[in-house]
Amino acid sequence: MTPDPKPPVTAAEPVEEIVHGVTITDPYRWLEDQQSPRTREWIEAQNQYTSAVLGRVGGLEKLKQRLGELLRIDSVSGAYPAGGRVFSMKRPAGVQLFAIYLRRGADQPEELLVDPAPLSADQTTSVSLEDISDDGKLILYGVRKGGEDEIELVWLDVDAKRELRRLPRARYLGYAIEPDRRGAYYGVMRPEGPRIYHHRLDRGGDDPLVFGAGIGPESWITPSVSADGRWLLCEVTFGWDRSDLYLLDPARPGKSVHLTRGVQANFAARPAGRQVLVHTNWKAPRGRVMMFSWERPELSAWRELVPEGPHAIQEIGAGGGRVFVHAMEDAKSSLRVYEANGARLEDVPFPTPGTVTMIGGRWEEPDVYIGFTSFQAPHAMYRYREGRVEVFHAPGLDLDTSGMEMRQEWYASKDGTRIPMFLLHRKDLPRDGNQPVLLTGYGGFNQNMTPQFSALVRVWVEHGGVYALPNLRGGGEFGEEWHQAGMRERKQNVFDDFLAAAEWLIANRYTSPARLAIRGGSNGGLLVGAALTQRPELFRAVVCAVPLLDMVRYHHFLLARLWVPEYGSAENEAEFRSLHAYSPYHRVRKGVRYPAVLLLTGDADTRVDPLHARKMTALLQASTASDLPVLLRYDTKFGHTKSLPVSKVIEDTATELQFLMWQLGMRPQ
Repeated sequence: MTPDPKPPVTAAEPVEEIVHGVTITDPYRWLEDQQSPRTREWIEAQNQYTSAVLGRVGGLEKLKQRLGELLRIDSVSGAYPAGGRVFSMKRPAGVQLFAIYLRRGADQPEELLVDPAPLSADQTTSVSLEDISDDGKLILYGVRKGGEDEIELVWLDVDAKRELRRLPRARYLGYAIEPDRRGAYYGVMRPEGPRIYHHRLDRGGDDPLVFGAGIGPESWITPSVSADGRWLLCEVTFGWDRSDLYLLDPARPGKSVHLTRGVQANFAARPAGRQVLVHTNWKAPRGRVMMFSWERPELSAWRELVPEGPHAIQEIGAGGGRVFVHAMEDAKSSLRVYEANGARLEDVPFPTPGTVTMIGGRWEEPDVYIGFTSFQAPHAMYRYREGRVEVFHAPGLDLDTSGMEMRQEWYASKDGTRIPMFLLHRKDLPRDGNQPVLLTGYGGFNQNMTPQFSALVRVWVEHGGVYALPNLRGGGEFGEEWHQAGMRERKQNVFDDFLAAAEWLIANRYTSPARLAIRGGSNGGLLVGAALTQRPELFRAVVCAVPLLDMVRYHHFLLARLWVPEYGSAENEAEFRSLHAYSPYHRVRKGVRYPAVLLLTGDADTRVDPLHARKMTALLQASTASDLPVLLRYDTKFGHTKSLPVSKVIEDTATELQFLMWQLGMRPQ
């Protein structure tokens, strides 16, 4: 019998440094250099090892077949009205990538406007709809290679289907096309910080800087413009708990008015004709909606449109002269419609408890397009007009959900805080303490974890598994106070919430540590990294995707200074103590029996540096005392952004399921 493959031996070359009096030893600092020949050889060796290990497992083709049935369907991710037209991002059944489609009237046939298929032979180049002029005759769209955050920005004459201008690859932050379509304001992240520029199609040379001088790299800026082009509004965001609004007169360059000076709150502005709608948590932790006019923008002249209520407001939309308020009710979406004077009109009905994914509308346009999904319903688009709701696009997938059950349980975290958790499983599930459970979470950046369709989850439950999704502190499900409870020095609360969820699942006889897996990506990768290093005995398997793991050095790489307001920085002594205490890379100990781990990352991740996954792989492989594998699946073309061809989505998802089912003793059907 062929012996089991062994992981590559990684040379440990310790680098020591003293940070605020604490000696930090990093044995794999050399793996931070992504392009060095040694690192490239190491990546290749790790990929070969992972392929050899998973190649012995089997079941991959069965999983890919079922995932293909769920994913190779007619899909629309968003729809946006402008000038009586409707623009959408659509991937027809059997097509690899989402493309930009146009209807010249809401009930007119679709036409393909921008097709990414010819842009790359291997389908690694995708497109994204970035902005649309008010009359629908000009769009800005992005061209993205692999999974990079950076794009090229293309200006397209819609009627002529002619490219007018192309701006070079950059990390763009937001756009505001001028009403006359001759130019646009756009944000770009520079090394020194975010900046807003003005581009005119009739002008050559460099684009002039309009706003942002002196603002540092721990923030970003998005612009919006009034319907008459008279005013430019800039929203400067510092982390996820504060933003400032500035008003500029483009005719007077260099002059701006700080509308929210001295106020520690979030302000998300949306132009609405002669008014501006603002979603804010100023004096309202769960959020409220305010309004001001372009002519009277000072804070003292703002009026409240929708007051704070019992449920946290997530976002607002506008269309047909009405205001749409998306709120969370125990981590499930509600969508309410208000008149411009604040009078409540109605609730938008949905077929099941789930998640509103987008609100596409304009103040002057009669139609509003609403995206919705749930655990058992793939993404659908609805059209709302004056109280009437109809299906605009239904996914081409008819699922039998009669044998599945969704429930919401509440449990106590370490400090007694009550945390809700969604469970999805078969109705006939035995409660014998031996069911395979996949537990996931996020817990950060004011982001919500809500019922949404996932092909991975569907296949997991079809195979008898239980899917568990807790709403951890650090998210936005219950407003800003819930978010703040999982930030900076309180980040350990998030990990405690997650570990308490695992303990509850075991105590309530859903599962046991031998049949419990955890999965998370990005900030969720940090979450599962902390869980596996703090309580390795609780889990059998871990999928850790595009993760942050070295929290002492994270802020030095790519755009990570943007996250300092959320996590803190080791440059501050008190924040260093907190970060170092939970940093997964620094909590790995030699001789501990760690669970099986699959780390996922790629070269094109220009958001979370792949060095985190590389270093953690080497350290866990050298440290674990268990005979369970530590694997790295490293993609040389893709990265953080999920703009992938559907065949790649199927392959990646099948590999995750193969690893999880193998470790938890499940057999692909």
